[in-house]
Amino acid sequence: MNTPSNAAVLPELDVADWSQVQPRLQQFIDATPDSADALRRWVSELSRLSEVIYEFGSRKNIDNACHTDDEAIEAAYLHWVREIAPKLQPMFFEIQKNYLANPHRDALTDQGFDMMLREWSADVDIFRPENVALQTQITELVTQYDKLQGAMMIEFRGETYTPQQIARFYDDVDRDTREQAWRAAAERRYADHEAVEDLFDPMLKLRQQVAENAGFNDYREYIWTSRYRFDYTPEDCLEFGKAVERVCMPLAQQVDVDRKAALGVDALRPWDTSVDVHGRPPLRPFDPKNIDDFVAKTRVIFDRIDPRLAAGFDALSEHGNLDLDSRKGKRPGGFQASLEATRQPFIFMNAAGLQRDVETLIHEGGHAFHYQAASTIDNLFTRHAPLEFCEVASMSMELLAMDHFDVFYDSPENTARAKRSKLEGVLHTLTWVATIDGFQHWLYTHPGHTRDEREAAWLDLLSRFGSDVVDWAGLENFRRTMWHRQVHLFHVPFYYIEYAIAQLGALGVWLNYRRDPKAALAQLLDAFALGGAAPLPTLFETAGVNFDFSEKTIAPLVENLQQEIEALPV
Repeated sequence: MNTPSNAAVLPELDVADWSQVQPRLQQFIDATPDSADALRRWVSELSRLSEVIYEFGSRKNIDNACHTDDEAIEAAYLHWVREIAPKLQPMFFEIQKNYLANPHRDALTDQGFDMMLREWSADVDIFRPENVALQTQITELVTQYDKLQGAMMIEFRGETYTPQQIARFYDDVDRDTREQAWRAAAERRYADHEAVEDLFDPMLKLRQQVAENAGFNDYREYIWTSRYRFDYTPEDCLEFGKAVERVCMPLAQQVDVDRKAALGVDALRPWDTSVDVHGRPPLRPFDPKNIDDFVAKTRVIFDRIDPRLAAGFDALSEHGNLDLDSRKGKRPGGFQASLEATRQPFIFMNAAGLQRDVETLIHEGGHAFHYQAASTIDNLFTRHAPLEFCEVASMSMELLAMDHFDVFYDSPENTARAKRSKLEGVLHTLTWVATIDGFQHWLYTHPGHTRDEREAAWLDLLSRFGSDVVDWAGLENFRRTMWHRQVHLFHVPFYYIEYAIAQLGALGVWLNYRRDPKAALAQLLDAFALGGAAPLPTLFETAGVNFDFSEKTIAPLVENLQQEIEALPV
């Protein structure tokens, strides 16, 4: 990546050299601030140092994501993972203990310090030195998974494609083309299924050991504390799944029934779920070989919503903080990373010229705008909102952008198709989140389970949240290993319910926006600026929506969604 480091912040510090980092951190362990002002300065100085350290680690992760096949980059990343990050945790534990023991801590009433106190207390409660090595082992297993995914290339009709690139054929009007492309990708992914399972088994065991070491019965209990989930429970998540079954599944099934009838096929197969039912050419919003055009058109959308968003997007380009194309040796998926010392966001994705790529860049743009707004908060430890609200930022931006898809299309018909696809995708988001979240609850509350038991649990969830209309006959192997492609299961266990909580919040923001665009956007940006200095319910309230993902919230929002879908041409 070779982007600038943090010379302006701490010019003499090389984070890759632990002998330079350790004494800097030790100063915060040894210090005894003797007044509220002194303690506030202690936090401020710790924040500056932490920014530099975290940005270094973030850049190493970005480099590795962009170049999974570069041995030098991998070595630098693994040096961070093995030699630096594990040594940080015990020292931050001692630093946090020092803060919690300081008699002046309660005198710090600046906005956000109460949140920091609550989170640091949780960190100290669950820290165990013996878990540091286990977490390093988990990270190394995740890195091996990323290498598998990054090396995955698919041969199709004499050409070689990444999984993202071959998806361009899934909505081809020719059914044979769709099927052949789908099978080629599925077979290539299935070729790695044993290797993926061989990585996942030890991940599960290590995570269970981490939980037991910290005094929890299972990893789910551990995660609820480590992710600061103070405002909802595992039972709330399971109830969400039941609500999705009752409210969303009938509508999702009807979408497939209508699709099957419109296509006039005897069986609706997995490769029939994206094609236009009227045989119109697939939506191709941009040429994947012309990423500059993709960026320019996305900027127009942001400018239409609010010129301040366009200015924020310009900053990403100006600082070289966009890596958007799909290529061999690149980690799958998309993310926004925060570069803390330089106060800049970075967007990573794999664009292949599809409508979903437009939505992905807008989604990650929402994260970037959120970070930019919160980056004015000097205290790093109160800068970041809970993940549940971070996803409101990104998903709201997707919905606000829908009325501007004409930037990418030359006809109202195609613009309406893109909007309908997006709204139907919201239903899919809710059902898929219920699937993945339910799977994670099962995985981590059944330690020691066998692969056969895991497969049975997965298939049971697909029977609840998958389509009864789509015919998987003869494709059973691909269906039972479909979860292998969901990177969250490997990288960040239990990071998925956030998408559903946020999707509901984003629907609320969108409905507010339709009534009063200026007021709704102002509320959203006000919430962005709070960062992590307020609890989750307050962030939602500031954005103009309720923090709730029960059936009483899901039902009316989905009813509104259904009405919007029905109002659009098929």
